[in-house]
This record gives sequence, structure tokens and C-alpha cells, in this order.
Amino acid sequence: MKGELFYGVGTALVTPFSDGEIDYVALERLIERQIEAKVGAIVIGGTTGEAATLHRSERGELYKRAGDIIGGRTKLILGTGSNSTREATERTREAERIGCDGVLIVTPYYNKGTVEGVYQHYKTIANSTDLPIILYNVPSRTGVNMPIATVRRLAEIENIVGIKEAAQDPERLRQLKRINGLKLYTGCDQESVEVLKMGGDGTISVISNLCPAYMTRMTELCASGRLGEAEEMMRRITPLIDAMFIETNPAPIKHALAYVGLCKEEMRLPMAEVEAASAGVIEEMLLGLSDII
Repeated sequence: MKGELFYGVGTALVTPFSDGEIDYVALERLIERQIEAKVGAIVIGGTTGEAATLHRSERGELYKRAGDIIGGRTKLILGTGSNSTREATERTREAERIGCDGVLIVTPYYNKGTVEGVYQHYKTIANSTDLPIILYNVPSRTGVNMPIATVRRLAEIENIVGIKEAAQDPERLRQLKRINGLKLYTGCDQESVEVLKMGGDGTISVISNLCPAYMTRMTELCASGRLGEAEEMMRRITPLIDAMFIETNPAPIKHALAYVGLCKEEMRLPMAEVEAASAGVIEEMLLGLSDII
């Protein structure tokens, strides 16, 4: 099982809403745009997808509808994490029943589990499924930074195949890259080229919601050894990436998608639309980089 999943860009897709409900017309539009850009995977129900505010019933419907739209044309990865091991296990089993290519499981948040507790959390989930699992380390969200030693132990489990790393620590990325058989994806768009340069496998990306073809092209250049061109592309897009985090994700990317007509800006509380000043910054960036969107 090791070595499966994808290379390059995996888009952490937003969940579009309209009048409080999931907007499946907009979802199809967003997914088709990603497939046209030849992204390596689409991640449904992650942080950018506002998974924490999805009801259990609509989560299952979202996963099924997304899978039907994708229809095997690219990899489908479903977010099944929770701060409850029992809940995460049940979500993962549901994802397996629905059908997908893998699951993304965030480090359990709020509880601040012990080192051994976090290890047992992932081991329990892995033992409940045959699906490939991508660990997701994002300490800014969870309050826990998974130790490298724990990741190394988890990588010995057959169906734990990768990690999405969002600690923004270059040395940590280098250490993770040395773990045999574990795919390394950055969760920070700014690190996309650097991760590929060090032999990593790609990015689970926010900005590719907006410009998937640009991001795909950048990773193709890395794969073919044209690093200078890829680095120039990264320099160009970095200000736009920064604007996507001017407020808490996914509020800025939803504003950007609404501005270019791809979905509504609607969020679910406690998330809210961006402030006027932030909207001005985002829109200025979009006008200046309209050719890459």
C-alpha cells in the first residue's frame, strides 16, 4: 500500500453554501474546474471545507455527491478526523463504505492527547479500515504538534501512507522526508516548491481552489527539473497566497471565489465573511493576478 495516492496538487476544496445548505450546483462547478486543471486529488471535508460545522447527515451526503461528480477522474480524499477516536473511526468507516481513495485525519484537537494517546488514536483508526491514511499535523489549529518519533512509529503501520504537515518548520519537513515510505505533503502553499525540491510529494492546497491550473503547472515544472521556472511562479503567486490568510481560512478564499463568480461567500458560524479592509486587499491582489486564475 505504501507509495499510493498522488503527486503534486491536492486541492483542499471549500464547501459552498447557499441559504444555510450545501450548494451542490456550486460544488459541481468547483470540482469540474479542478478536474479540468488535472489536480492530483480533491480533498473534501478538511479544514478549508469547514468540516467542523458539517452535520453528520450532510457530511455523508457531501462525500457521496462529491464522489459521484468526480467519478474516478481524480483521487478523492475525505476528511474524517475528530477529537474523539470513536467518532473518527466511525467517520472513516463511513468514508470506506461510500468509496474514496484515502482519508485525511487531523491530530485530535482540544483534548491535547498525550504522545501515547495520539499514537493509539491513529493506530485504532488505521486498524479499523483498509483505506490509505494521511496524517494531518496542524498545531496552530489543534494545540498539539505531533512528535517526529510518533510519526515514525505510525509510518510502520501499513495503511498510514502520508502526512500533511502544516507546522511551518523547515527542519521538521526535512526530518519527515527522511521517514521511509511516508509521503510528505505540505499544508502551507508557500512551501509547495520547497517540499518538491527536497523530494516531497506535493501540497494539499488552499490557493488551488482559485488557480488550480497554475498550481498544477508549477508542480509539473518541479517534476521535470525546471526548478527556476517553478520558483519564479511561486514568487509571483506568493502575495496572493498571503492574502488568502489575511484572516482565518477559509474566509479569504471564499471571498476570492465569490469575487470571481465560482460560489457564494457564505460561511457557517463561528466563521464569518472577511472584514471590508481584508476584502479590499484580496480584491486588489485578484485584479493584479487575473491572468493566473
